[in-house]
Amino acid sequence: MNRYILRCDPCAETFDPAEHQYNCPYCAENLDVLFDYRALARSLDPGRITGSPDFSIWRYAALLPAERPAGTCSPIHQVGWTPVYDLPQLAARTGREQLMVKDESRNPTASFKDRASAVVVAHALEAGVRTMVTASSGNAGAALAGMAAAAGVEAVILVPKNAPAAKVAQLVVFGARVFLVDGSYDDAFDLALEASAAFGWYNRNTGYNPLTREGKKTAAFEIWEQAPGSFDAGGRPLNVFVSVGDGNIISGIHKGFQDLAALGWIERIPRLFGVQAEGAAAVAEAFQSGSSEIRPVRADTLADSIRVDLPRDGRRALQAAIESGGAYITVTDTEILAAIRDLGSAGVFAEPAGAAAFSGLKVAVHRGLVSPDEDVLVFNTGSGLKDIAAAQMAVEAPPVIEPDLEDLKRNLAKTVTLDTG
Repeated sequence: MNRYILRCDPCAETFDPAEHQYNCPYCAENLDVLFDYRALARSLDPGRITGSPDFSIWRYAALLPAERPAGTCSPIHQVGWTPVYDLPQLAARTGREQLMVKDESRNPTASFKDRASAVVVAHALEAGVRTMVTASSGNAGAALAGMAAAAGVEAVILVPKNAPAAKVAQLVVFGARVFLVDGSYDDAFDLALEASAAFGWYNRNTGYNPLTREGKKTAAFEIWEQAPGSFDAGGRPLNVFVSVGDGNIISGIHKGFQDLAALGWIERIPRLFGVQAEGAAAVAEAFQSGSSEIRPVRADTLADSIRVDLPRDGRRALQAAIESGGAYITVTDTEILAAIRDLGSAGVFAEPAGAAAFSGLKVAVHRGLVSPDEDVLVFNTGSGLKDIAAAQMAVEAPPVIEPDLEDLKRNLAKTVTLDTG
């Protein structure tokens, strides 16, 4: 395992991960994983990474706090290296010269959260852990359940009872011990903390476990390889749009770019734009008010993956936008549903949280926050198959017709014009 320390930014205290593994015992803030970047820069040639035949997050094992798990090919070995699509039709629709979408739905359990769970499960294996627990609105739980199943580790998942049925089904199929909590994601989060303390389970809670951020930073490493030229001081600036719930994804992406800068491998960090639903905008409200305090809200949005009252990684999520020169944007549920249709028209099927990032881009363009000649990358953080009910809300139901050519012709006339020969 690579040597690292844990550090509390507000307290400036450091901890040995062998003795302490979660948040700061003095101020309860989240901890950062820090490597000896000077030593890494001397010993690690970037060509060793870019020339690796391993197209997964484990190509970056030298920059992670856990080693690649033993074995050849299982779901835990296939996380990451998700595609970046160039979508000119959406670029034209938003007045861009160029638009990229990084599609995290291509991960083994179909969401960005696989990155965090793969690293956390790998670390748990090294520590001899047999039972892991997490709170989740669906995706983090599915990621842990899937990675734990692949690694032979028991997973206990606490999910709000109103989580989408498809996400709950994933958890059960992967063999996790699933409990539907009669409350919010935040209620499930607190219960997972109590359970891990009471039963000695290893806690994967997003933001609480510092290794979740380490797994998510691998997306930044991939962008560094997949969008070359965006990191040179003289090149076109890159703007990255990502939806924000608990804040750990944007925080992790920022950490990845910070690691690359500390190694001297990039000259500038892309601007990061966090997108929140209007009904769950605790971080955005802090950004707009100029406050460093993240105040809880009563979250209400159809985008369940970002429906969070109190973002547990909110402080660092706020810093990610401020320090990178980005911003926070809020979007309505109506705008999110429209973005599901927009992305679908280009062949990308996004769940509401994934589509929120694209709707945020449209708002940013309208407000003049990004120039037409600047590069843009939007994250789709999860598959639309995760929430079919929301997808059905975004589109009109198809007509039911008789098995008759004339009836087909009548209905064709009511819909779009097609080439019928």
